[in-house]
Amino acid sequence: MRHFDLLIIGSGSGNAILDDRFADWDVAIVEKGVGSTGAFGGTCLNVGCIPSKMYVHTADVASSPEEGTKLGVQLTLQGASWPQIRDRIFDRIDPISGGGWYYRAHENENVTLYDGTAHFTGIREIQVRSGTDTETVTADRVVVAAGSRPTAPDIPGLAEVGYHTSDSVLRLDELPERMTVLGTGFIAAELAHVFSALGVTVTVIGRSGALLRSQDTDISRRFTELAEQRWDVRLHRQTRLAERDSDGTTVRLHLDGPGGPETVETDLLLVATGRRPNSDLVHAHAGGLHLTEDGRIQVDATQATHVPGVWALGDVSSPYQLKHVANREAHTVQHNVLHPDAPISTDHSVVPHAVFSHPQIASVGLTEQEATRRAVPFVTATQDYADIAYGWALEDTSGFAKILADPHTRHLLGAHIIGPQAPTLIQPLIQAMQFGLDADTMARGQYWIHPAMPELVENALLNLPR
Repeated sequence: MRHFDLLIIGSGSGNAILDDRFADWDVAIVEKGVGSTGAFGGTCLNVGCIPSKMYVHTADVASSPEEGTKLGVQLTLQGASWPQIRDRIFDRIDPISGGGWYYRAHENENVTLYDGTAHFTGIREIQVRSGTDTETVTADRVVVAAGSRPTAPDIPGLAEVGYHTSDSVLRLDELPERMTVLGTGFIAAELAHVFSALGVTVTVIGRSGALLRSQDTDISRRFTELAEQRWDVRLHRQTRLAERDSDGTTVRLHLDGPGGPETVETDLLLVATGRRPNSDLVHAHAGGLHLTEDGRIQVDATQATHVPGVWALGDVSSPYQLKHVANREAHTVQHNVLHPDAPISTDHSVVPHAVFSHPQIASVGLTEQEATRRAVPFVTATQDYADIAYGWALEDTSGFAKILADPHTRHLLGAHIIGPQAPTLIQPLIQAMQFGLDADTMARGQYWIHPAMPELVENALLNLPR
């Protein structure tokens, strides 16, 4: 039985742990499909953040005729070449993935790269399966960075008719005429924007009464209103059945309350109802690891599990499912593997996120409903894009920033922006929350370039009531 100093399950953020300090360690990395599908590099690189945002930018460009009309500029979208769009993206991503695989497989003499799946069979004992071959190995230290995967609801007929998830839909051979999206979260919102901007007729189906309902209520309400102007949005619907005939797929719905049954005809079904951690695939229990109620591997602030010498990071253990969080956790694990006697912790106190749909959304800290539910005292203020000079230039009449602050210390509790460049505009508010800068000092203690878009943030801070 082969033994390693360190074994890493997953080649996403877990791969970033290895640097020159591990050159004299005997290391193994296990990643399924690295030699055949180009999956080396994890979800973000291959099917998530990076390719989807390259598609989003393309969709934003395709939407420019609509934006130009507001400015008196007559633009026309003459068409979109899906193969050219797709190949531009993956002709860049696939070589990066392949290069990462080649580097670890052929240029790191101390690294053994397994092309297969891994699951625990005991304490720091792992069975690696590649095709029909299996090998059991052990390690002094194990890092579980196995990520997550899309889930699908239990809907009769869904598996039989066939459907796509975010893992597969970005590599379609051709665009469908009609797409139906099951789900109302950030993946659904981003991909609905991508495909509708490229000419696909999009229907979005959700069980709840709003899109992006985990966002601040004001943000979610505004986004839902705008989405209903672009897509066929069906809320308060239960999906009862999916079936296929010669004309495509039929989704049968039931509207809660008065209204009864409905049907939606579609050419492609995209399921974007959430993701689950891959803790079950790695047989975490067999390795002695504890799980949270929602199935994540349980870790402490140092990313350590209950088993000495085993750490976990990223989607398999984190509730955030964000690449920037996984990267930060990988840094923590790297340090703690190298310096077990002086461990550090991951700071999750201020974790921002963004939704790259249309309009864009960015958020950090408490929402108003969370502050109310927790009985946290707060004051709040908003600032519309329409009331700043650059907002006039954009003719933006729907975007705004919303800020929550402690009424006594004036420290920020949360910030939420919906509108152009929201993920960029929110960054100074993230910085203020992380380093304890109060709203008044932030607003009045520095220059704000006029007439630039950050005046949205400045004015929101100045609007906070005393």
